Amino acid sequence: MVGRPKVLSIVLAGGEGKRLMPLTADRAKPAVPFGGSYRLIDFVLSNLANSGLNRVAVLTQYKSHSLDRHISLTWRFSTLLGNYVTPVPAQQRLGPRWYQGSADAIYQSLNLIRDDDPDYVVVFGADNIYRMDVSQMLQAHIDSGLGATVAGIRVPRHEASAFGIIDAAEDNKIKSFLEKPADPPGLPDSPEESFASMGNYIFNRRELVEALRADAENPTSKHDMGGDIVPWFTDQGRSQVYDFKSNYVPGATEKDVNYWRDVGSIDAYHEAHMDLVSVDPEFNLYNSDWPILTNQAQAPGAKFVIRGRAEDSIVNPGCIISGGEVDRTVLGPNVHVDKWSQVSDSVLMDGVRVGRDAVVRRAILDKHVVVPDGVQIGVDHAHDRARGFDISEGGVVTIGKDVTIPRD
Repeated sequence: MVGRPKVLSIVLAGGEGKRLMPLTADRAKPAVPFGGSYRLIDFVLSNLANSGLNRVAVLTQYKSHSLDRHISLTWRFSTLLGNYVTPVPAQQRLGPRWYQGSADAIYQSLNLIRDDDPDYVVVFGADNIYRMDVSQMLQAHIDSGLGATVAGIRVPRHEASAFGIIDAAEDNKIKSFLEKPADPPGLPDSPEESFASMGNYIFNRRELVEALRADAENPTSKHDMGGDIVPWFTDQGRSQVYDFKSNYVPGATEKDVNYWRDVGSIDAYHEAHMDLVSVDPEFNLYNSDWPILTNQAQAPGAKFVIRGRAEDSIVNPGCIISGGEVDRTVLGPNVHVDKWSQVSDSVLMDGVRVGRDAVVRRAILDKHVVVPDGVQIGVDHAHDRARGFDISEGGVVTIGKDVTIPRD
């Protein structure tokens, strides 16, 4: 261990996730279940753990109970080696105020950096789906001798206006950071592509602290990592982009190399799940060389009785398909689907009950939703709206936790 750089990883997990309502009505966005058995935060924590970065502080804020509980019960490292994952709620050390932005969240938590005394600080977001060997990005940062490194993913230039865009020179030094520009700059080696910021950063400790203090004293700042801190480094010629395309993860398939998805809206969340259940998904959950880790449900294996059937689906432990039909659907733990019911193109979370002769189409049902016998969801959107259900622009019906749907 002698000679290795000392690294503290900070995961920003305080987002409200308003575009994922009602899934975020009772939980923080990083705590939203994904893929049947995971939480969104499991992806970044798995990347850090698989990369050997095992000193992690998770900054939480809004509706953080389920997130704090998940981290405490799931993410335990060897304390003998000085490793840890710890949730850190908004401490209001600088006065009675919440975090004013991602940069302010770290500024208010400078005691974490002071106490851990790292050489480098890794700052990653908590709610995207991807695999990444962060140690490769860290080495690129160290080799550069610069103060800040920003992970960038290549996106088609005609789609780049939807992202925060990094304008970089041929040597990867950042020239400017542009928030959703109307005319995004192309890349030196690929004019029809642009670098979109992934919201993942690595900093030299000393320079980061200096930047955060300067930002805190700036009355015009929005206190945002991408919008304020990175430009501070850029103005001094001290920032670079790290091309996500150059990152190699063991066991990656040809299709999921450089896969990265923002599932911050209901339609994006649903679409990512429909990819998981496809015959040849873009994102391979089954990569044992770089596993996505979590606390799996303690439940018996899934059971199919009375000609119950599931096709092109993910079915978690504790599920019972009793004569129902399930197609292109992700079933979380302990879901029961009864006789003659039909569930398709949907996401059903832990403990959902679907009664006899019920129909569920293109829907997301949060934990412990009960669909009584004969009730239809996603068949008639006008009727769904009349019952107060949320329907996305893409036509996905979403029902929040613990709802028992009334019979018509």
